[in-house]
Amino acid sequence: MSLQSVQTFIAQHAPDIAILQTTETTATVADAARVHGVEPAQIAKTLSLWLKDEVILLVMGGDCRLDNRRFKEHFGGKAKMLNAEEVLHWTSHPVGGVCPFGLPGPLKVFADVSLRRFTEVLPAAGSVDTALRIAPEYLAQLVQAEWVDVAQQQVQHQATA
Repeated sequence: MSLQSVQTFIAQHAPDIAILQTTETTATVADAARVHGVEPAQIAKTLSLWLKDEVILLVMGGDCRLDNRRFKEHFGGKAKMLNAEEVLHWTSHPVGGVCPFGLPGPLKVFADVSLRRFTEVLPAAGSVDTALRIAPEYLAQLVQAEWVDVAQQQVQHQATA
């Protein structure tokens, strides 16, 4: 059902965007980057979070993690991740396929400025083997996301010989 809801949403609101379906899982940032031939930072991961008593979605670069201090400063509360059952209930998407498209009901969506480093990002499309390529500004426009700065880029350490 989840992929179908995303297909319906995209057909209605962004018919110029193609949903990419693979034969391999893209459930993790590393898998998605490898399968789609992009850097992990370009994968737009969607976090499903409790903020006080409401569920919100936060889309950020794949190389980022939530900065709890900045999140609390911006939102006035702590973030708490939804469990897998809650994710499926609130988004209709399984963990690894969560995106801000085709939701069963309205949720507030936030887009982290880490996405703006790229002309194109790849969020999931409702299942663990789908994605789509989209400009960050277009993504935010489609889902009426508010731009925030609450992510921290993770530093990749290279091993030396």
